[in-house]
Amino acid sequence: MTNLSNESVEKQGSSSGLSNIFAAIAVLICLGVGYIIWAFVLGAGSNFVGGDNQADPIPGSLMGMMYKGGYVIAVLIGLLTTTVVFGIERFIVITKAGGSGDNKTFVGKIQALVSANQINEAIELCDTQKGSVANVVKSALVKFKEVKAEGFDADKATETIQKEIEEATVLEMPMLEKNMIVLATLVSTGTLIGLLGTVTGMIKAFSALSTSGSPDSSALATGISEALMNTATGIGTSTLAIIFYNAFTTKIDKLTHFIDEAGFAITQSYRRNNR
Repeated sequence: MTNLSNESVEKQGSSSGLSNIFAAIAVLICLGVGYIIWAFVLGAGSNFVGGDNQADPIPGSLMGMMYKGGYVIAVLIGLLTTTVVFGIERFIVITKAGGSGDNKTFVGKIQALVSANQINEAIELCDTQKGSVANVVKSALVKFKEVKAEGFDADKATETIQKEIEEATVLEMPMLEKNMIVLATLVSTGTLIGLLGTVTGMIKAFSALSTSGSPDSSALATGISEALMNTATGIGTSTLAIIFYNAFTTKIDKLTHFIDEAGFAITQSYRRNNR
């Protein structure tokens, strides 16, 4: 058992390392996409007077005004792209981890089957349900059969089954929580970088006001536009990231709750039937 646990930990550590590398590469690619969008879509000549992106944006051109936000906008678009990409990735993985059916119904059926001492049928139901909850419950049911065959007393069997549930849960949780740190980081990073863009934009605006003679109205408008665009993009990125993060965290908590509920039912069933 110890060797198996050590192998699982080593495999989990190796998988985590590869996952971190892929996540870092994905972030860099998203930042690159952000720059391409900023330079070639927002910076297209059709968004500016005279077709020159160094000139003023065409009145009412949102993309032209965003381009004038500078390189900070490119970074923010990259972060927004990262948020969307990791949000979709987490949605797919966590939805798949939920299994093929409703987990509340699944846990209720498991409780009924275990109470009726129909362990094989419960294991078959786990194979049908699939997902993280079913995987952990199946491990507990297999261990249930083993301790029953060996004639463990109620206390020792409960401890053994509970340990199996904990080990199986530990193996499932990294898959569920993977890349959540990226979304958590984007919650604050988007706002901070947006604030940086706001500050640089206001510096430009005040520089235009400080010129001798009449203020450069074009430079003043560009500075204010840059500040507001960076603020809006940063807030939008952080808002989307926190929505994704909270939604996925809630989903993971529900899956964990179902695992605990099913595990409690299995251990209590053994106690009732082996007093």
